[in-house]
Amino acid sequence: MNFMSKLAIKFSSRKVGEDQFGNSYYESRRARRNGRAARYVVYNGEVEASKVPADWHGWLHYVQADTPPVGGYPRHHWQQDHVPNLTGTIYAHRPSGHVLKGGQRQQATGDYEPWQP
Repeated sequence: MNFMSKLAIKFSSRKVGEDQFGNSYYESRRARRNGRAARYVVYNGEVEASKVPADWHGWLHYVQADTPPVGGYPRHHWQQDHVPNLTGTIYAHRPSGHVLKGGQRQQATGDYEPWQP
């Protein structure tokens, strides 16, 4: 996001919150033609949509009218922390046999039968 876009959002909108990753969320001061105010996110660092946690995703997409509470919604014990998409980074998942992990696949077990038309 360039400097002019950030400046336009800050002057035409009001800040409504910030998430644990430092992303800032804004809502326009005036309603648009459809009667709803525009909602924006200004990313902290690289612009990547998967950096928006689920709590704020619902607000951005008008699923919920109110912003998430500070600290987020109560969580279940089985829920994991939000992690942005790591594809293309050094933290990406690479299965055994991946070229960047040595490139050695396990031997086939022999239970594969090719399809014969």
